[in-house]
Amino acid sequence: MVLLRSLCLILLICIFHKTHAAAAQSHHHAQKHKERLQDGATHAHLDKSSHEHDTEFDHEAILGSVKEAEEFHDLSPEESKKRLAVLVTKMDLNKDRFVDRHELKAWILRSFKSLAAEEATDRFEDCDEDGDHKVTWAEYIKDTFGMESDEEMRNEIDEQDKMVQDDRELFKAADKDGDGVLIIDEFIRFNNPEEHPEMLPIVLRQTLADKDMNGDEKIDFQEFVGDSARDKDKEYLVTEKDKFDNDFDKNHDGFLTGNEILSWMLPSNDEVANEEVDHLFAASDDDHDDRLSYDEIVNNYDIFVGSEATDYGDHLQNIEHFRDEL
Repeated sequence: MVLLRSLCLILLICIFHKTHAAAAQSHHHAQKHKERLQDGATHAHLDKSSHEHDTEFDHEAILGSVKEAEEFHDLSPEESKKRLAVLVTKMDLNKDRFVDRHELKAWILRSFKSLAAEEATDRFEDCDEDGDHKVTWAEYIKDTFGMESDEEMRNEIDEQDKMVQDDRELFKAADKDGDGVLIIDEFIRFNNPEEHPEMLPIVLRQTLADKDMNGDEKIDFQEFVGDSARDKDKEYLVTEKDKFDNDFDKNHDGFLTGNEILSWMLPSNDEVANEEVDHLFAASDDDHDDRLSYDEIVNNYDIFVGSEATDYGDHLQNIEHFRDEL
């Protein structure tokens, strides 16, 4: 009876999360924009506080698709290994039957571009209300913010209005032919400005407008931590000061300017790819020869792509947890 109650509870939680995710999807771009301005770049792969790796990120970094990663989770271990074996041959650029660090990094960078395009395409389809393969500004703000017009949006709270203004500026910049609508290629540029150099000056200007309190076009440490520092302890401030000094302030002049601000606000695909390569090698290079054989990758399929076996293990852990709780 306890086990049955636990399974039912897990099912209800899963249904809730799927429903909640669907409801939140239309606000994804605005939320991503908000997080970028509030906290700077955050990398999903490693939770610095818990030192736990995000296995979903591992799978997406290899497959280059959220949808395909979800599909792999429903496969048997045998089928996952079979499909992964095909991918390994594509990663192996020089066909020596090993995947070295450079080859794996190149594959992951390719996946990042594919993931960005997939995300933007999904958002494009959500926004394109009339199905004409174009997104107008009115369609975008209706889908993203739930508003019918700029005038209605101006009646909302200041923070959201700032987000709309910033998105409006990015929308216009992405509209290369100036016809007032975005086709798919333009929408990809709008949805992922960090991937397109011509959009970076706008991101920098918007960041300074939001963060540069004294108007000197530089970010000092106080502006770096912002209002969030008020509720944090000394340990937090020491950690943030270390990041400010050693990760972002490259010339050590006590301020962030130009590219230093962009490196803070926007994730570097190159840096994240290097971190992911290090993680995957540490987890699967069984003979420590600094290269991955086909067998090492396929045998560690759960790390690279996952399958129903790993999900089943998670379910068992959840059952045990809820059994203890009940």
